[in-house]
Amino acid sequence: MQRIIALIILLIPGFLAAFGIKLMRDMTFGILQPPIPYLSLQFLIGLILFLGGLGFVAGFIFHRDRKRNKVQSRFRGPGNPRSNDGKKPN
Repeated sequence: MQRIIALIILLIPGFLAAFGIKLMRDMTFGILQPPIPYLSLQFLIGLILFLGGLGFVAGFIFHRDRKRNKVQSRFRGPGNPRSNDGKKPN
């Protein structure tokens, strides 16, 4: 059940990012979506949706990999015993 909920949580921002790409693409070809009055506003909304969705998915993956110690040592937190706390290795 937890995996299904996690999948749904990841799919929603993914769909928002895809919709943002669609809005930006439509602006490039001059297609105005009905509730948005200006093409420049449509592009801005699409960019915000795309960056928000991409940032959420990237943050989720980074958080998961950080918990499993699969990131470089500079990205590990100071409380992690495997991290070098910003010190150079000997």
